[in-house]
Amino acid sequence: MKLIAGNSNRPLAEEIAKYLGVPLTKASIRRFSDMEVFAEILENVRGEDVFVIQSTSYPANDNLMELLITIDALRRGSARRITAVIPYFGYARQDRKTGGRTPISAKLVANLITAAGVDRVLTMELHAGQIQGFFDIPVDNLHASPIFVPELVKRFKKEPLVMVSPDVGGVVRARALAKKVDADLAIIDKRREKAGVSEVMHVIGDVEDKICIMVDDIVDSGGTLCNAAQALKDKGAKAVHAYVVHGVLSGGAVARISSSAIERLVIANTITATESAKSSDAVEELTVAPLIGEAIKRISEERSISALFR
Repeated sequence: MKLIAGNSNRPLAEEIAKYLGVPLTKASIRRFSDMEVFAEILENVRGEDVFVIQSTSYPANDNLMELLITIDALRRGSARRITAVIPYFGYARQDRKTGGRTPISAKLVANLITAAGVDRVLTMELHAGQIQGFFDIPVDNLHASPIFVPELVKRFKKEPLVMVSPDVGGVVRARALAKKVDADLAIIDKRREKAGVSEVMHVIGDVEDKICIMVDDIVDSGGTLCNAAQALKDKGAKAVHAYVVHGVLSGGAVARISSSAIERLVIANTITATESAKSSDAVEELTVAPLIGEAIKRISEERSISALFR
């Protein structure tokens, strides 16, 4: 197999390559003076099984174009099969029409990636499961439970835990994790008046004198998590921790979380951590390189990926 890394998350790509024992293929992905993206593969890829590792995180449009142009370069270089490994799938939050004359951008991005010539997609914790259906090619959506469960068991041992979904849409994710660690389940009912602003309304479930673990796929501004954490504390929660896969952490999110009722935010390294996240004592990072690396290996060897989550 061949592994090619874009510029969005080079450290993760290097970790994946180390796990697989396969060096990253030499490639040059650079900008012209007007910021046009240019990609050149510096090794022969004819007849190869190629995996392009690129999160479409900030700057989302630049990283997306890098991915598309690299895929095109590989297709024209006669690669046998091209798999887009997208640890964080940008535009996933735009998975439905939220009002009149609004786009479904996740579907548009799926069309772009498919049209570029990719054969399959490997991603992690899609914001909405139905995005897999936006593609007309195979999509493998990895879950973070193999990363989060061992850490939860090691840290909290036999303490009473409650898995909390900070909104109704994340109940399935929280329930699945609760089942694996034998914990109770609670749900935050919130009303969102406008994008980026959330108001916590009710806590559904018993959280008194228990350690609450909020589980979500994306933390952006951190407003929802902070409001939910305060609501849990007001209901008598012993402590509140947050386990979120994709740490977008835009603007003053880290400062907001550091001063909130959240004792600890644990994120995966699907997105390159911001400097404020790296320097904060309230934020911890877990690596997904072994999980993604194993999935890549199984795809290359035509073996089951779902077996990783049994």
